[in-house]
Amino acid sequence: MMNKSRVVLAGIIASLLISSALFVGLSADEAKKSKPKVQEVNKVESFKKLRRVMGIVEEYYVDELSFDEIVDKAIDGLLSNLDAHSNYLNKKKFDDLRANTDGEFGGIGITVGLKDGALTIIAPVDDTPGDKAGLKSGDVIIKVNDQSTIDMNIDDAVNLMRGAPKTKVELTIVRKGESKPLVFNIVRDIIKIDSVKVRKIEDSNFAYVRVASFDKNVTRNVASGLKQLGKIDGIVLDLRNNPGGVLDQAVDLSRLFIKSGVIVSQKGRTKQENIEYKAKGASYGDVPVVVLINGGSASASEIVAGALQDHKRAVLIGEQTFGKGSVQTVMQLDQDEGLKLTTAKYYLPSGRTIQAVGVTPDIVVYPGAAPENENSFSIKESDLKRHLQGELDKANVDKTNQQANKPEAPKDDKKLVTQSMIYQDIQLKSAIDVLKAWGVIGTFGTNKAK
Repeated sequence: MMNKSRVVLAGIIASLLISSALFVGLSADEAKKSKPKVQEVNKVESFKKLRRVMGIVEEYYVDELSFDEIVDKAIDGLLSNLDAHSNYLNKKKFDDLRANTDGEFGGIGITVGLKDGALTIIAPVDDTPGDKAGLKSGDVIIKVNDQSTIDMNIDDAVNLMRGAPKTKVELTIVRKGESKPLVFNIVRDIIKIDSVKVRKIEDSNFAYVRVASFDKNVTRNVASGLKQLGKIDGIVLDLRNNPGGVLDQAVDLSRLFIKSGVIVSQKGRTKQENIEYKAKGASYGDVPVVVLINGGSASASEIVAGALQDHKRAVLIGEQTFGKGSVQTVMQLDQDEGLKLTTAKYYLPSGRTIQAVGVTPDIVVYPGAAPENENSFSIKESDLKRHLQGELDKANVDKTNQQANKPEAPKDDKKLVTQSMIYQDIQLKSAIDVLKAWGVIGTFGTNKAK
């Protein structure tokens, strides 16, 4: 095995030296023309240094390692040091990736990423075990069961949290504003995501569109839901805690609202990674739109929000988004191994990047309930005597009649965003207020002085 590994490594180094240009899509002749000889000499020296270090590790490291193990660790270290999303997929990780995309598995319903080197919850998925347990966007996971997440890559952390339905997983969380870590014991379940909800907003012709994640049916379901509502004077597009998903769906959703121009561009080292996605007309190109975003909005949802902002098609309300704007490509090495490599970045129509920056809202509004005026006792001096007499008469009314005349309880209509729901969410209320103001400004614009 030892000799075989040395032969394999030597073969790899030789092939890289001979055809390193082919790896980036150039012929050997083109590579010679485009790169000075000194760079090729430097490559040879660098490979020699790598071989020397690996030989030292093989001979002197405290625990005996096979040369295959050393090679795997070298590749893993190389990729993990590029960025938070690139990594080496050995047989186990490659099988896990296939299960993640093709199979059914139990989980807790959160999307995670590395932010400032810490394993951070991008967003809990609506109505999943993680969401119901109280996990929040921005929570930092420091332990999964008894294992520390420090220096753990994302895929390994996800695999620890994933497991058979009805089994438990324990997360230890650090949360901003909390004096000590929080511990959550969560029961895994099969994750089923209701990606789209379209509702009418009570007492208005506004539509509320909630997109929880971008699966393959998002645009079709949004378009169908809006069509069923009929006449629409404004749309609140809620992308809070949306961790992303299918890029094509983000582009197609943007096309419902943007008439022309670039929606997003993808740029990498090779020509095939350079792609530009454009608008193709818009069914709702003239309807005012307000987009809700927060720290849990990432990737595809940042593309939609940023494109609408750059095209002046929407007002963005909420908080700064997560900042995930890179493209990962899975490259298969052989039947059982592969690489997940960052090959490109996304750029918004204005040319700005999302990666590690995010999208800034036009109006910053932090979450919470909207304040209400609980004391409605407000009268003019001229009405004081009459008002007080009326209040005295009311005080003499039979208690039974008072009970009978109680206000009706707020409606609980799954097809309606009610006023009581709005006042529990100041970000949503702010979005609706902007749509109302938009309508008023539009009226001023059409009623010009003659």
